[in-house]
Amino acid sequence: MKIELEKATAMDATAILSMQRSAFLPLLEKYQDMDTNPANETAERILTRINSPGSFYYKILNQGKMVGAIRVKSDKDRRFWISPLFIDPAYQRLGIAGRAMQLTELLHAEAKTWELATILQEEANCRFYEKMGYKATGATERLNDRATLGYFRKSAKGVE
Repeated sequence: MKIELEKATAMDATAILSMQRSAFLPLLEKYQDMDTNPANETAERILTRINSPGSFYYKILNQGKMVGAIRVKSDKDRRFWISPLFIDPAYQRLGIAGRAMQLTELLHAEAKTWELATILQEEANCRFYEKMGYKATGATERLNDRATLGYFRKSAKGVE
């Protein structure tokens, strides 16, 4: 596999939305988190994220074919927030998400910290982020009676 990142453009919004819906629909059905689940986002929301200052939206390519996307947003303190990160269901569990995260960190070597949130009930996702070096911050946000978001942080390489 040859995993690469390519900056998304407005022309990619429809394809990103379609793949994002496929990736997140099972979680939406399971947790009914209607207001926060990326499967319920609109093309306009994705366009806003693609065009927003301090926002970097990348298509994840495998052998030149889009198989997912990752978006990061930075602030003046060089904190980078990952949301969303998703892989087409047909390509999940192949190491693509981990490689995409590594490539994103290389592209943004100026980062001091990396942060994200995930549904705590999705233990495999939590383990994945921990394997990538993220630590639970202890902060949580209850979405509903089925799902709670947990927040994770990682210090960038060379930063204490």
